[in-house]
Amino acid sequence: MNLSPGKKIYFISDFHLGVPNDTDSRKREDKIVAWLNSIRNDVQILYLMGDVFDYWFEYKEVVPRGYVRLLGKLAELSDAGVEMHYFTGNHDMWVFDYLPKEIGLQIHRAPIQKEYNGKKFFLGHGDGLGPGDFGYKFIKKVFANKLAQWLFARVHPNTGIGLMKFFSRRSRIATGTSDDVYLGDDKEWLMIYSREVLQKEHYDYFIFGHRHMPLDKALSDQSRYINLGEWINHFTYAVFDGQELTLTKFETK
Repeated sequence: MNLSPGKKIYFISDFHLGVPNDTDSRKREDKIVAWLNSIRNDVQILYLMGDVFDYWFEYKEVVPRGYVRLLGKLAELSDAGVEMHYFTGNHDMWVFDYLPKEIGLQIHRAPIQKEYNGKKFFLGHGDGLGPGDFGYKFIKKVFANKLAQWLFARVHPNTGIGLMKFFSRRSRIATGTSDDVYLGDDKEWLMIYSREVLQKEHYDYFIFGHRHMPLDKALSDQSRYINLGEWINHFTYAVFDGQELTLTKFETK
């Protein structure tokens, strides 16, 4: 697929809306909406790469309160013809059919491969990939279990969503425990995973979230690993203009 003239693809991840509290989350949501407004004239495709919400469980007839400004802006862009993709992360894997039906988001629960303007992209949230990351792998296995989902859906929403909030606000991102420790090219598990994939098939760009650290690393002369960072401290995103991919920071005026 080739982009239309003057149009771009944007990649963004790890808003973790809902933490550390409602007030700070709302301020961050306003900043995200401001960013969406800033790209509305040239965005053709938008990738939300996981953990948009720090907690999410949608019942058949009930969804978590809040986030109406973000969801309204996404709906506005979708109605204007922007193609939108949403990767579930380890915090929001219980997204089901509400966002696809109401906004038109395409939901992805595993990495996907795309080609734009002759460049090959390997895209995913990043949780559970490569060596290590054992805690997230365990959480993902439990939360992805159909029986666990069915059982949780039997819990009254006031209790179920309240319970999710309780645990969410004790997570590392909520309490300020830093993930900003670079482990090295030979120990970063998503870089290891990307190199393993690269041995089997060439991709120009591997783009992930989850790690919470903005990273742009060469895997070879013709392949790069990009981590999108997060929107608690970094406010970073990636943009592809049809020729080059750039990792950049959103600065409010």
